Amino acid sequence: MWNTPTPEQLATIPKLYETEHIPMKEKIVHFHFFIGGCDWFVVEFDGVDTFFVFAILHGDLHNAEWGYTSLSELKSIKAKGYLEIDCDLYWKPRPAGQVEVICKAQGWPSTTKNNSQKGGKQWHTLPN
Repeated sequence: MWNTPTPEQLATIPKLYETEHIPMKEKIVHFHFFIGGCDWFVVEFDGVDTFFVFAILHGDLHNAEWGYTSLSELKSIKAKGYLEIDCDLYWKPRPAGQVEVICKAQGWPSTTKNNSQKGGKQWHTLPN
């Protein structure tokens, strides 16, 4: 894994189930891991190896979901034998409801104003 978070950084993430009383849209996404079209948005950590994340695999927003993954599993992935998962160094913790791709996958209304003006991705819906 490139840019592996330090133990001190990981210690800032709430423990598993610590935020279960908080609505999903309001849970803070502390880290973003990615490779190719796959993204993991971390909201909780057991302090050892298990993350609670929103995962989007292969850009498939329809089947994206909340679930568990392990840090050791993410570290072990090597696509084509050399590409590793990266931790987004520019990620700023924010509520899941303010992460455009999570909003799109969950069918939540976007809370950001015209993301394309900020150089971000712009999602399009094709007519039937």
